[in-house]
Amino acid sequence: MPLRTRVKICGITQLDDALAAIHYGADALGFVFYEKSPRFLNVQAAQAIFNNIPPFISKVALFVNSDHNYVSEALDKLSIDVLQFHGDEDEAFCTSFNKPYLKAIRMRDTTNLNNIADTYSSASGLLLDAFDSAQYGGTGQTFNWNLVPKQCNLPIILAGGLNTQNVYAAVQNTGVYGVDVSSGVEKSKGVKDHLLIKQFMHEVKRANE
Repeated sequence: MPLRTRVKICGITQLDDALAAIHYGADALGFVFYEKSPRFLNVQAAQAIFNNIPPFISKVALFVNSDHNYVSEALDKLSIDVLQFHGDEDEAFCTSFNKPYLKAIRMRDTTNLNNIADTYSSASGLLLDAFDSAQYGGTGQTFNWNLVPKQCNLPIILAGGLNTQNVYAAVQNTGVYGVDVSSGVEKSKGVKDHLLIKQFMHEVKRANE
């Protein structure tokens, strides 16, 4: 287990939520540029938030099967630190922007993460989410954490249904590099509950002690 589990708060749509996440210790903020998501943010709205984020916080932009121009436009207008590809993008597409990226993997019982780590060897990490045939992420569902390998060639970020009630066990059981939460710290879709963010961060810290 790392000395400190990194935390990403995803689905940020409002500046006050971004600042609350930073205040309570989040390492990264996630912004969803996928129009079918209830947490979708357009580039102009994201710009207003990005311009007010202090240094040393990673800004992660999430895309799902977007065309190259759409991703490039976002990169031109926003100070994005990391790309997150949540669809069926191949490695050639992911690497074509010359930017660090995470590849999201929707976990099934048959998923072999070590093979996937080889396929996406250029990735900065793999983000593991619950499989849902109808949607790409944001399901609020967990998956079987026993599928997370103890050894992997890439850092693993655990997502999928994490909340204040289960993140302690998730960190303790998997020893992953990082965790990613969205719906688990919300009061409504796209609107964060600042008390839940505080409690979530506390539970992660407690798991690291």
